[in-house]
Amino acid sequence: MLKNIPPLLTPDALHALASMGHGDDLAIVDANFPAAALAGKGGARLVQLAGANAAQVLQAVLQLLPLDDFVPETAWTMQAVGDAGAVPGPVAEFAAALQAAGEAPASALERFAFYQRAQSAFVIVQTGEQRKYGNIVLRKGVIASDAA
Repeated sequence: MLKNIPPLLTPDALHALASMGHGDDLAIVDANFPAAALAGKGGARLVQLAGANAAQVLQAVLQLLPLDDFVPETAWTMQAVGDAGAVPGPVAEFAAALQAAGEAPASALERFAFYQRAQSAFVIVQTGEQRKYGNIVLRKGVIASDAA
């Protein structure tokens, strides 16, 4: 055990997060998402966290992962098919978690645009989230020390 590390993040998840570089993307996806297929096509690492929902994983990740502050958008969710203005439960929870972490709101992407972004991610974390639209992509930033 380590101190101050969210306990739902497994060693595999921590290694994947620590291996990411500035500008790499992380996809946190629900149990219905085609994570294995997209990871295989795009070369992303696949990490399974079946014991947690997507919002719990996002909250844990935001404790460790800085989001990019060099670009205007750093988080993307999937639009509800047939109702782009809908805000499904997981998306509302993502918005609250991002706000609590002092991050900008997520932008919404059409379903297949979201799949394309997730496929190019460095890592895909598949959660046990069973609700629809429990999917978000984050762009990693830097932890800078400007000390000489």
